[in-house]
Amino acid sequence: MNAIVIDDSSAMRMILRRTLGGLGFQVLEAVNGRDALDKLDALDDVPDVALVDWNMPVMDGLTFVRELRGRREYDSVQVLMVTTESDAHHVTSALEAGANEYVMKPFDRSALVSKLEAVGLPSAAAAG
Repeated sequence: MNAIVIDDSSAMRMILRRTLGGLGFQVLEAVNGRDALDKLDALDDVPDVALVDWNMPVMDGLTFVRELRGRREYDSVQVLMVTTESDAHHVTSALEAGANEYVMKPFDRSALVSKLEAVGLPSAAAAG
């Protein structure tokens, strides 16, 4: 299973990379939505899941999700917004844009595993 972690915080990318790696994912990192799109376009294989922060410079997470969902080659990518934005408007906006799940920061490993399972990524449960 492959994942891309998109967050401008190097500490958050490290936490997500370690957690996902422990669940058996190969992890690619990007510092913002534009960086992520560039990296995705250079890949041969589409990742299974994208974990996306909301607040980032250059291209924020919501814009990234809209761009990703506008490209048919990425239809199979499960998108988890992983953010501190917790009000109902943000959750609704992310889901309407095409996010599959929403994870509130701070989170623990079990919350992340639960969201991965919710989007149908069985290797997350098996490795947990």
